[in-house]
Amino acid sequence: MVRYTKDTDNIVTLSLNMKGRGVNVINHEIGQAFLPVIEHLQREKARGGLRGVILTSDKKTFLSGGDLEYLYHATNAEEVFAFAEKLKQFLRDLESPGVPVVAAINGSALGTGFEVALACHHRIVIDDTKIRLGHPEISMGLMPGGGGIIRLMWLLGIEKTYKIISEGHRYSPREALEVGIIDDLATNRKEMIEKAKAWLLATKEGRRPWDREDESIPGGTAKQAAMAATIRNMAAQLARKNHHNYPAPQAVLNVLFEGSKVDFDTACRIESRYYTSLVMSKASKNMIKTFWFDYHAIKGGENRPKGYGKFRPRKVGVIGAGMMGSGIAFACLRQGLTVVLKDVSRLIAERGRDYVRKKLDHLISIGFIQPKEKEAMLARISTTDSSEDFEDCDLVIEAVFENKMVKQKVTREAEEYLDEYSLLASNTVSIPITQLATVSMRPENYVGLHFFHPADEIPLVEIVRGDKTSDETIARAFDFVNAIHKIPIIVKDDWGFYAARVQNTYILEGITMLLEGYAPALIENLGRKAGMSKGALELADDLGLALVLKYEQQAAVHYGNKYIQHPAVVVLQKMLEELGRPGRSKRAGFYSYGEGKERYLWTELNTYFPQIDKEYDQEEIMERMLFAQVIEAVWCMQEKVIQSVAEANLGSAFGWGFPAYRGGVIQFVNDYGLEAFTARCKQFEKLYGPRFRVPKMLNKLVAVDVRQLPVA
Repeated sequence: MVRYTKDTDNIVTLSLNMKGRGVNVINHEIGQAFLPVIEHLQREKARGGLRGVILTSDKKTFLSGGDLEYLYHATNAEEVFAFAEKLKQFLRDLESPGVPVVAAINGSALGTGFEVALACHHRIVIDDTKIRLGHPEISMGLMPGGGGIIRLMWLLGIEKTYKIISEGHRYSPREALEVGIIDDLATNRKEMIEKAKAWLLATKEGRRPWDREDESIPGGTAKQAAMAATIRNMAAQLARKNHHNYPAPQAVLNVLFEGSKVDFDTACRIESRYYTSLVMSKASKNMIKTFWFDYHAIKGGENRPKGYGKFRPRKVGVIGAGMMGSGIAFACLRQGLTVVLKDVSRLIAERGRDYVRKKLDHLISIGFIQPKEKEAMLARISTTDSSEDFEDCDLVIEAVFENKMVKQKVTREAEEYLDEYSLLASNTVSIPITQLATVSMRPENYVGLHFFHPADEIPLVEIVRGDKTSDETIARAFDFVNAIHKIPIIVKDDWGFYAARVQNTYILEGITMLLEGYAPALIENLGRKAGMSKGALELADDLGLALVLKYEQQAAVHYGNKYIQHPAVVVLQKMLEELGRPGRSKRAGFYSYGEGKERYLWTELNTYFPQIDKEYDQEEIMERMLFAQVIEAVWCMQEKVIQSVAEANLGSAFGWGFPAYRGGVIQFVNDYGLEAFTARCKQFEKLYGPRFRVPKMLNKLVAVDVRQLPVA
């Protein structure tokens, strides 16, 4: 567990190596293992036989975070508080043997793992761009619970600490050095240990700033009027941003405000209380459920067709050097693949390489990669205007504009040069894969790979199975998406696939409210307050009203005689046919457009869709927008458009921005309560029509989802 060595300079090196695990993890075991070690260090110090301590790891990572499964299932607040206090005591003991301690960080240290590094007096990291450091807990609705917020506050001040914790960024070593959460870099392990020993030999002081009377928090405390005003402003900005839907960022701010006014140990107890409240919160349970359990279920191949060996792509062709194609190329290059980028001319294809170059320059500027890595990636991308260059590609992805004939043309051309094992994929957003595959000589090798814009940033990819797509092709497409570090969800070749189909219900519900006489600004603001990243009318403009209407027309064909026209259709037809306002692409839709990115709601909307002066229920409006999406997602599962709860949840959060604090569309029902959700749907169905009818499968979905919220 802990390997203890001591050199002739009386410097002790403690090397972490948890048996039976691929990484070192902070749990009760490591705390127990350290007790006798720390007691021994204290005795060594008392007799004058200890100059300093180096804490490092024998594994590839330094130290991973806490036990999310324990936190997810925790239902006893007193136990959680005691757990946090015990962790703090362990870290207090580590930083207080009376001698300086250096964290020699040879691999990633995140979350609680980084809190251990913060409990050391000095932090040295190997300058490897694959290493990540920091506190990403906010992405799970949590915050550091081992004193990390308080230590950072004393080291960097309130404002910097809030930014670091609330953004949840995973820093590269150079970024970490720049923001001040580490102290030094080393080129390799040998130099790291040498630097650690040199620092220890030159440093006698073994007390932290918060344990010295002459030290204070950089930038001041909340006792001072200026800092108190700054914190109030930060709180206002936070409320404007997330509408109080996410308790974790506010808890961090509260800890900083209250903790800055008291001594270190009292501040740590304050942190424990807020940490406990977050662990017990619904938002955290929802987010852990989806972004941890569901994520690992998908990435682990829960729905990947069984019986096929792992596909390891080496070379990928991309047709189309626009924003989407260039983004796909960049995502492939980042993970070590070779890319052939094709367009109608080599000159246009070179624009794609320029896009990649600019993205790489940005990564260099923030320390995520080194210049030599940029050159290596650029060496792996070639541009062309000829499909002949796809000859040795394992996979070719077509990412041209949304036109069936053009997509089929480039597919035929590419397929001529591919062998019988290569895959062909289309990045279509609205054209059925089965239709596109009719021109393919090997439709069993043809698959949809729907990336989301921007392709190099959004982590989700829909794998679309056509009527003739083979299981082996789906398995290989799944492996490819995993290989470029994205989340693969497998969907049926149906109208709108999954993400666009469900997202459309949010847009349509917002447009319907416009027809009902609600103020456009009210619709947009309540959509954001409900947790959506954009208002429904804004999103409609971004997608294009013609595409929003096209999805509904596809639904009409899909359901035939059973189709009931959505009330929003008449608004879309009026905007497109009578008013000639198709959306952002023409700078005229529900919004008007000024210079650059400036836009504002079209002032004439009230003329064509008059507002009615009536009372309204904010909660009802927000629930209509969310319920419409949840119900459609359940229909998708009932119609086997999507196969699992995990895919439904992750797809909703990453595909179109369903509120993360709700944990996704199916977790929303668990959170809301099945009986309460069903009853509310019946009310909405009576008031607004059959689009709020509950699919029969809902009860079964909630019953089989074994990772539901624990009952407190």
